[in-house]
Amino acid sequence: MISQFFVLSQRGDNIVFRDYRGEVPKGSAEIFFRKVKFWKEDGEEEAPPVFNVDGVNYFHVKVVGLLFVATTRANVSPSLVLELLQRIARVIKDYLGVLNEDSLRKNFVLVYELLDEVIDFGYVQTTSTELLKSYVFNEPLVVDAARLQPLSPAAIFMQGTKRMPGTAVTKSVVANEPGGRKREEIFVDIIEKISVTFSSSGYILTSEIDGTIQMKSYLSGNPEIRLALNEDLSIGRGDYRSSFGSGSVILDDCNFHESVRLDNFDLDRTLTLVPPDGEFPVMNYRMTQEFKPPFRINTLIEEAGALKAEVILKVSAEFPSSITANTIIVQMPLPKYTTRVNFELEPGALGQTTDFKEANRRLEWGLKKIVGGSEHTLRAKLTFSQELHGNITKEAGPVSMTFTIPMYNASRLQVKYLQIAKKSSTYNPYRWVRYVTQANSYVARI
Repeated sequence: MISQFFVLSQRGDNIVFRDYRGEVPKGSAEIFFRKVKFWKEDGEEEAPPVFNVDGVNYFHVKVVGLLFVATTRANVSPSLVLELLQRIARVIKDYLGVLNEDSLRKNFVLVYELLDEVIDFGYVQTTSTELLKSYVFNEPLVVDAARLQPLSPAAIFMQGTKRMPGTAVTKSVVANEPGGRKREEIFVDIIEKISVTFSSSGYILTSEIDGTIQMKSYLSGNPEIRLALNEDLSIGRGDYRSSFGSGSVILDDCNFHESVRLDNFDLDRTLTLVPPDGEFPVMNYRMTQEFKPPFRINTLIEEAGALKAEVILKVSAEFPSSITANTIIVQMPLPKYTTRVNFELEPGALGQTTDFKEANRRLEWGLKKIVGGSEHTLRAKLTFSQELHGNITKEAGPVSMTFTIPMYNASRLQVKYLQIAKKSSTYNPYRWVRYVTQANSYVARI
């Protein structure tokens, strides 16, 4: 049960606001933004997704730069509300095609109609794009994709030598294209978030993959889809099949969307479904089987005097040279007495940035892209305000890393084929299968 829902821009402008129960003061949006903007509690720079101010619980998620927020005075499940906010964002994107400030302002009537159907008096009714089509009648005003800002490197997928259309998934699932025609295509994204912890000597202490197979269909008539996965796929740690070998993919557990039929899944690892409108997760899975991490992080800290030290960070990309990682950020907490940091990049380094965050004594190294098989090194000379007493390595670290790697997945889970029930011999829709790996928690101890 929630009291209010609102969407704020990066500047704090109130784009959408709906008060369902009248229990929370009207100025809650301003209170929330001021709290988030200047958050300094618990030594953190960013506000947590859930916090309380004067008896009001605030829940928020950030989606493409927009803040989706819910408030309530009730004691509700945080995970429930955060999932609701994500689903509301997804439903709005399904209808508008493009989710940004401009599209929300142009389609505010449609957005409010959606919100009134999704939530009634603070209680969730449905978040299904398919079901909402029966109750929502306003047509979206589609934002011209040509006016959108260019996609960031992390948002560009490559398949062979063909670049996937950058605006292909920025279309509404309910609006027709100009001329009344509809491009027949379907997108399947295998998105994996990996968590790895390395020891100080470089050995893997923990490793885990949280993955999802997302689908978005622009096929008319909702034809049946057959999605085939690896034949050597095993579910459950005890489900080792003797015919598989060391190369098999072993998932700890998984769950499927309600539209998926598993009639042949045990025989040939094929999923059959009739995709509903909008974007939805076909399958979620988790894997703790040992896998090869895409990056290795090596750290060396040496004292260079009573008030000085030197840090050497080396990042090695251990994936094929045909793949490029994007938007890499390496962070490392430094001793609390650090006052100045001088950085030294390797010769010819392009697209790299360095920064010393004085507020929380943190080193930050950004790399625009890393090609597979390459190595990059950063040297940082630290200056302290007082002499350290004890081991400097205990005062610094651990090193953490975030990244995005298009067309790469660590689990080796593959879509072998994507079959669409043909209406005629000339029906040949576009099929896009894309892979992406992101860092959920990638940490190396010092």
